Amino acid sequence: MRVLGVDPGLTRCGVGVVEGGRGRQVRLVAVGVVRTPASTPTPERLLYLQTELDGWLDRFEPDEIAVEQVFADVNVASVMGTAQASALPMLAAARRGLPLALHTPTSVKAAVTGSGRADKAQVTAMVTRILHMSSAPRPADAADALALAICHLWQGAGASQLQQAAVAERARLAARRAAVAR
Repeated sequence: MRVLGVDPGLTRCGVGVVEGGRGRQVRLVAVGVVRTPASTPTPERLLYLQTELDGWLDRFEPDEIAVEQVFADVNVASVMGTAQASALPMLAAARRGLPLALHTPTSVKAAVTGSGRADKAQVTAMVTRILHMSSAPRPADAADALALAICHLWQGAGASQLQQAAVAERARLAARRAAVAR
């Protein structure tokens, strides 16, 4: 399974793609940060972010998308920009019919480091180790995007696969009942 992780931000939006199968083996596919200047009007910044995200989706064809859930903060302007940026991968997932999951920062930290209270340096160190990278992804937004994708692969994707299997089983049983009723 291939997962695109998005650490949303209007100035810096981290994007990372990982893939893995059963178990905890994960492979780095790509990582980067999409940047927009604060001096550019917000609609243009959002358009640029959307265009770049579409490029990542076209290029790497993920099976699912994981986005960091926006949390309330004292800085309302920052929260608004992050919320606007987080809507873009959600919209892209809906347009493409891809499963989407929102993960809290605490759940991502816990999945990757074992502690929901880990700091950015610990998350970056673990992402570097898990993905066998020769150097740490920079800036922190890139590492956070990879951490989101890893978290989803280890936690969310398994739940998604179970849900898909349950839906398929219900459909199979319904078809069997319909055949018996004829």
